[in-house]
Amino acid sequence: MHSKSVHLGSGSDGTEDSDSSAEREQTNSSESDGNIPKRTRLTRASLRLSQSSQDTPDVKRVGDHDESPPLTPTGNAPSSESELDISSPNASHDESVTKDPALRDSDKDLSHRPKRRRCHETYNFNMKCPTPGCNSLGHLTGKHERHFAVSGCPLYHNLSADECKVKASTREKHEEESKVQEESNRHATRHQMPTSKQTRYKEQVTEMRKGRNSGLPKEQKEKYMEHRQSHGNTREPLLENITSEYDLELFRKAQARASEDLEKLRIQGQITEGSNMIKTILFGRYELDTWYHSPYPEEYARLGRLYVCEFCLKYMKSQTILRRHMAKCVWKHPPGDEVYRKGAISVFEVDGKKNKIYCQNLCLLAKLFLDHKTLYYDVEPFLFYVMTEADNTGCHLVGYFSKEKNSFLNYNVSCILTMPQYMRQGFGKMLIDFSYLLSKVEEKVGSPERPLSDLGLISYRSYWKEVLLRYMYNFQGKEISIKEISQETAVNPVDIVSTLQSLQMLKYWKGKHLVLKRQDLIDEWKAKETKRGSNNKTIDPSSLKWTPPKGT
Repeated sequence: MHSKSVHLGSGSDGTEDSDSSAEREQTNSSESDGNIPKRTRLTRASLRLSQSSQDTPDVKRVGDHDESPPLTPTGNAPSSESELDISSPNASHDESVTKDPALRDSDKDLSHRPKRRRCHETYNFNMKCPTPGCNSLGHLTGKHERHFAVSGCPLYHNLSADECKVKASTREKHEEESKVQEESNRHATRHQMPTSKQTRYKEQVTEMRKGRNSGLPKEQKEKYMEHRQSHGNTREPLLENITSEYDLELFRKAQARASEDLEKLRIQGQITEGSNMIKTILFGRYELDTWYHSPYPEEYARLGRLYVCEFCLKYMKSQTILRRHMAKCVWKHPPGDEVYRKGAISVFEVDGKKNKIYCQNLCLLAKLFLDHKTLYYDVEPFLFYVMTEADNTGCHLVGYFSKEKNSFLNYNVSCILTMPQYMRQGFGKMLIDFSYLLSKVEEKVGSPERPLSDLGLISYRSYWKEVLLRYMYNFQGKEISIKEISQETAVNPVDIVSTLQSLQMLKYWKGKHLVLKRQDLIDEWKAKETKRGSNNKTIDPSSLKWTPPKGT
């Protein structure tokens, strides 16, 4: 889709964006000169268009349909729905094809066959894996004959194509065995103790992990350093003996799964081989490697590197444009109301309806690090709570969570993200705690919207465990009720039950569910809490200055 708007874009302060206008002038001048790029990037889309133009000589060549999100003239998220062209991008192409009577007859005869433009399974053999010395044969998953990206390259991962196939068959065998085991457990008692087989497996894993921090011998260190010096970043570092075989195999499984997910996206046409996936972003004083594909406009995504203003979240094409933008950008914190402040930590409530552009750019940025996020532009029904850390230059983005203004299922979080540079520092747990604090003020019981990302699920399980153990530690009565725990903590009873089950603190005995107070887990939690001391990042309810929004 293309933008219908012809007016000049404006910066975050309401002034004309000279950087973007200069950039457009440069683009227009290059188009008028008719200069052809020295390197032409060949993609499956261009190959299919060239084939279709050869097969149907009467059809005029139609430009590649841009399936990326619509743009404004400033190159960032559109500011209103009036700027979007909602006409079908395929209409002109379909009309031009049906002008040929012969094609119309053939379409009748072959109506049961899929259209050419939807056939993504064919490989483009002109593409080549970027790893030096690789012939593009084989795939890390062991399921494909060829690969075109580093993520699926066996050579990059210090493996051969045959080794990948052997590992794939072994993984499939283990998955089948686990499915059979799950099927048999499904008909067993609901809250039974771990079976002897599960107990033995846990003991084996514990035994295998004992020597994972023992360190490497001097000979292996020299071998690894030599490998690193000879191959640099073109090969994965040698990983054997760095950790236990069990953990290494888990890591290999995760790599294969991620590579398979990227391959599915490539086949579906959502990403092409190395042409429109942003690899890194420059964000403030950090350069961040991205994890997933985000639907930034094609003209930005194909650069591979994006420059983002850390205050207004506008994205740009070059360091020069970013530097000029930062010189005039008046934003030093997110828009909206500051509802929480303690020390350097602040939380801003941003309305998706009032600050649409900022919230859309925030969603696009978050998608680079979230797998399951699907919302990018319909931000009006949501409130965004943005956590920042302040210094003398401004309030730097730490993370955020979004929340529906009117949630039918009482979800208190729709999407949550901690920026990579702030991960493993306790900020994710602070965001979760803040979401439940808002639920307590609203006098509601909350739960995050599913599905959770892998890191999100780990964070929530850790938070629920900590909340329950703290409640057990302070509880002095004899009888405990899940309903009472839910009312005091604002955690959904379903989440409480699942956490108690994972901690083996919920048992079924004589027709009743009993909550066991496991003193060993409580003591372990208390020891960790004491060790953290004053460095433990927590939310102070007295620092919240917020009333639930009405009529939003």
